[in-house]
Amino acid sequence: LAGFTVKDVHMTDLISGRETLEEVKVIAFVGGFSNADTLGSAKGWAGAFLYNEKAKNAIDKFYARKDTLSLGVCNGCQLMAELGLITPENREASPKMGHNDSHKYESAFVGVEVTDSPSIMLSTLTGSKLGIWVAHGEGKFLFPADTSGFKTALKFNYNSYPANPNGSPGAVAGICSTDGRHLAMMPHPERCTYPHNWAHYPADRRDDQVSPWFEIFLNAREWIDKNS
Repeated sequence: LAGFTVKDVHMTDLISGRETLEEVKVIAFVGGFSNADTLGSAKGWAGAFLYNEKAKNAIDKFYARKDTLSLGVCNGCQLMAELGLITPENREASPKMGHNDSHKYESAFVGVEVTDSPSIMLSTLTGSKLGIWVAHGEGKFLFPADTSGFKTALKFNYNSYPANPNGSPGAVAGICSTDGRHLAMMPHPERCTYPHNWAHYPADRRDDQVSPWFEIFLNAREWIDKNS
């Protein structure tokens, strides 16, 4: 819908070398509880990259390029945090993800604010307060002492539970790299593409063909067009 040519890439494609990501400009790491998260937040998925040479080589080369973008949503956010992909210059400085303070899986339609950040994908939404779905059990950002390697890109509207469903300090819901190219967020913008996907949508905007969250993907496409 945003103008990309889209394809699914499985870990088996990367591990076998069938896919190298050399022609890929944008990666979207999807949600969906890889390996049932039985090892913790995306740790099984991260291990598939770390302990398979071809997969690790493909992802390392992708992040070494300057013409690429990436988005991690929910389980994909956990993966980016675990692999240090939000802070590719210093992966040891990456935040990690922990269990929600409620000690349970949280699924809800919550309010978030797009903060002033360098995020390319969120650039046209800065200052917006929007509804969005969350669905996770381990969404609490655990920040290192030095937070200079990334920027807050998205916050829950209120810091207290249940508006902040996971207990992340400062109500942080998403972060981005300092150059704005890599975005990791726990809420699900792809589940809010159309007005009818929302639990509540403003009555005076119900004729919208797509919701404001669509701009994430349009902004990415336009940036790629300018930087290819």
